[in-house]
Amino acid sequence: MLVGTGSDVGKSLIATGLCRIFLQDGYSPAPFKAQNMALNSYATPDGLEIGRAQAVQAEAAGIPCSSDMNPILLKPSGEHTSQVVLNGKPHGNRDAYSYFRKEGKEELRQLAHEAFDRISSSYNPIVLEGAGSISEINLRDGDIVNMSMAAYAKANVILVADIDRGGVFASVYGSVMLQTPEDRKRIKGIIINKFRGDLRLFEQGRELIEDLCKIPVLGVVPMANHIKIDEEDSVAIENKNKTISGNKINVGVVTLPHISNFTDFNVLEQHPEVNLFYITSPAEIDNADIIIIPGSKNTLADLNHLRKKGFAERIIRAREAGKSVIGICGGYQMMGKMITDPDGVEGDIRELPGLGLLPVSTTLTQSKTTRQVQFRFLDSEEICEGYEIHMGNTVSSAALTEDMDGNKDGSLADERCFGSYIHGILDNSVVLDYILAPYRRSDSKTDFDYHAFKESQYDALAAWLREYVDIDRIYKIMTNND
Repeated sequence: MLVGTGSDVGKSLIATGLCRIFLQDGYSPAPFKAQNMALNSYATPDGLEIGRAQAVQAEAAGIPCSSDMNPILLKPSGEHTSQVVLNGKPHGNRDAYSYFRKEGKEELRQLAHEAFDRISSSYNPIVLEGAGSISEINLRDGDIVNMSMAAYAKANVILVADIDRGGVFASVYGSVMLQTPEDRKRIKGIIINKFRGDLRLFEQGRELIEDLCKIPVLGVVPMANHIKIDEEDSVAIENKNKTISGNKINVGVVTLPHISNFTDFNVLEQHPEVNLFYITSPAEIDNADIIIIPGSKNTLADLNHLRKKGFAERIIRAREAGKSVIGICGGYQMMGKMITDPDGVEGDIRELPGLGLLPVSTTLTQSKTTRQVQFRFLDSEEICEGYEIHMGNTVSSAALTEDMDGNKDGSLADERCFGSYIHGILDNSVVLDYILAPYRRSDSKTDFDYHAFKESQYDALAAWLREYVDIDRIYKIMTNND
């Protein structure tokens, strides 16, 4: 089990790399995270919802993802409120105070344990991941995902620390010493992550940590910005590109307050013909050839934000000027004529006019559509893949896609203006070529296989960890020989 000295220390990335290493070494690994909090989610093959990180880890492990890999998912919908997804299905909204109290946690803990039992009966080894910091002792009694989960799984634990944010000695030592004696014994190794500079300069630091904690440092892993793995947390957007390019197709993604599933655009980030940047002010819309309105966990609130801050007017003007505007999921809903929320699914706003760019109207509903989908795009015969996660019905008269059962999705105004509920739609080359075509020079087309690219990145991550982490020592820890 990988646990952390804090959030965003790199637990998910290292778990992904270990899944690929164990697969390469002939094992049948699977990921597990009892409780996750994320806006980026994914649909399993059987139409259930899990955190994106566990779907990525399953892909690295070479297996289909399952709701048992992430039985409890919290999707923030406001400053203090989250939608609770249990075993892949939504179970209403909870405020943070009531959720994180000790009372009522036994049912959730039992649910997590049952999911772990199911997944561990089919795969070996299981790569467990904790959440946030293991030293939040005020939350210990209600813990579901960290050391209590390690105790139930009888997992040996590796503590991951982020040296880039500073204070690594205090965070490692404090995290270890704040554990109960029983939990402290479970921690069998430490990984120092996100190191910058010459590793030789930290040799003494490594020895000091081992002397302080009486736990071996299994590796010091340099910053791996060159390896591109899907991120889960919206904090990653802060580090995304914000600049334009003079010799590439500029694609701008509008940064919504409740943006979700921004991994939809990673393919554009890696495409050799594209400069992807994230739009943070209305004036930046003018710099984009293609404007994308992404998914949202609170569509009406974000649509209201676009109107109040001047984004909506700029997007409409850009469309009138002949630029492309594309909406995915919540962004697709915003591009229509009207969004209504008669049951207050998202909050107090009951209806708002959309941007009026597509001839569609949306009614938000209590029921949630969650499914993987194979489809054909427009008149293409190529079979494409994606997934849907949305609460709402949209009526369209000019469909963009049709799945294998004849169900239609999306709306097309023309080649420079369309929307779709399908996440991952841009990962399909026929769709990507379609949106880039109006802006390509005759000699600029580049074939880009995003699936092959992702596989190469999982292999690169595995090689990176093998270089800087003592994998043989990890195997010994896993077999209780160390």
